[in-house]
Amino acid sequence: MAQKNKPKKKSDPSSQRICANRKARHDYEILDELECGIVLHGSEVKSIRNNQVSLEESYAHLKNGELWLLGCHIGEYPQANIRNHIPRRERKLLLHRKQLRKFAEAAKQKGLTLIPLSMYFVRGMVKVKIGIGRGRKLHDKRDRLKKEAANRDMRAAMSPKNNNR
Repeated sequence: MAQKNKPKKKSDPSSQRICANRKARHDYEILDELECGIVLHGSEVKSIRNNQVSLEESYAHLKNGELWLLGCHIGEYPQANIRNHIPRRERKLLLHRKQLRKFAEAAKQKGLTLIPLSMYFVRGMVKVKIGIGRGRKLHDKRDRLKKEAANRDMRAAMSPKNNNR
């Protein structure tokens, strides 16, 4: 009896991904992830809705007991005129105190960095996924790429499409 194809699970319709830091998982070994809110001006939200945001070269930093996002570029919104925002300003990240303490302790360890992994909308609010990462050396990156290529080749060889019997 043939199985019917089950429909794939759809992601939450109220959440929509804006952008992702694709190099983060290549350059860092991500140990833990956490979702947090972000404080934005109105023109920044409009620019984010127009997909004028980049998380490349951005990182999070703990300052005075608060978590701040640095280096994130949100393009100017042309219709905002004089009330426009500064594209690379520091933006405050919103976390619960327990989460902040946990992340602060981890960030103080030598060699660990707080990296934004992605930005998305959840029920109309902008959220940022922050990860605690340890930097990878060049040889670690090469080894990881080799392992992924080998696994991909094994899966392709074992797939039912390639079995011509």
